[in-house]
Amino acid sequence: MATEQELSDFLKSVEKRAFKRSIYHVRDEEAALDIVQDSMMKLAQHYGDKPAAELPMLFQRILANTTLDWFRRRKTRNALFSNMSEFSASGEDGDFDLLETLESLSNSEGTESAQDATERAQILHEIELEIKELPDRQREAFLMRYWEEMDVAETAAAMGCSEGSVKTHCSRAVHALSKALSAKGIKL
Repeated sequence: MATEQELSDFLKSVEKRAFKRSIYHVRDEEAALDIVQDSMMKLAQHYGDKPAAELPMLFQRILANTTLDWFRRRKTRNALFSNMSEFSASGEDGDFDLLETLESLSNSEGTESAQDATERAQILHEIELEIKELPDRQREAFLMRYWEEMDVAETAAAMGCSEGSVKTHCSRAVHALSKALSAKGIKL
C-alpha cells in the first residue's frame, strides 16, 4: 500500500514526462495540462491505496484512457457544433525537449564544445519533430518503451493490446524515425 508521501513522490516524478507525452498526443498545451491533472486526480482518488510498485503502470493506463476520452469529447463537440473551427495545434512550442534526460546525460562532464552542443540540440529537435509525426499508436508505444522505459508487458497492459502489437508498433516507429532522420542526413 502506497503511503501519501510515496504517491506524492511518484506524481512529482512523472508529471513533466506525462505532460510532454500529452502534448505530443493532443497538440494543445492547456488540454494536455488538464489531461495530466485529471489522470493524477484519478490515480490518487481511485488507486492511492495500491502498492507503490503498481502506480507506474496504473498511471500510464489512466493517462492513455483520459487522453482517449479527451479525443472523444472533442469529436462529439465538433459534431454538435460543426461550425466551430478546429482546435488549433498551438501546443507545438519549442520550449519542450523530449530527450532532455538524454541530453543532460550525454553532457554530464561539461566537456562539450559550443559547436557540438548546437549540433546535438539540432539533432534532438529533429528527432522530436519526427516523433510528433508518428501515427498515434506507434508514438504511444515508442514513448512508453523508450522514454518511460516500460517493458513490453507493461506497455501492452497500459495500451490495452498484445505484447506482439507493442513490438510491432515499436519496430515500425524505430524504422520510420530511422528512415526520416537518414533522409535528413542525420546518423545516430
